[in-house]
Amino acid sequence: MAKRDDSVGIIQQELTAFARRARATAARMHPELSLVSYTLLAHLDDQKGCRATDLAAHYLLDKSTVSRQISALERLGYVERRVAPDDHRVQVLHPTELGAQVLASAGAQRRQAFTDRLADWDDADLERFASYLLRYNATQQQLD
Repeated sequence: MAKRDDSVGIIQQELTAFARRARATAARMHPELSLVSYTLLAHLDDQKGCRATDLAAHYLLDKSTVSRQISALERLGYVERRVAPDDHRVQVLHPTELGAQVLASAGAQRRQAFTDRLADWDDADLERFASYLLRYNATQQQLD
């Protein structure tokens, strides 16, 4: 049991370091696009638009947090609001053309950073690591 507890402790410590590094890297690559903003913008792009309340629910964020992030993205010209075609009372958030370009650029830079960091890993290690992350995140989604 002690060995399992040690492993869980290491995982917790390393995931915390990973999150800290991810935020710092995002800030260096695109200072105007925080990791949270990048994530929200990517979700809007993937979903072809959605409501702010849907973003808050999906990421388990407070509505005020999402509102602040979306306001910042709107000020930068990365997000726009459109009236929902099926309910004119509802506003749907969409990336603008500029937002889509910034997202693509940031995504390419992030992918290159991962490629560089993992350059000396062999294919089997990469596949194993990817499968562990998928498994971990799938388990986490079930708990949410």
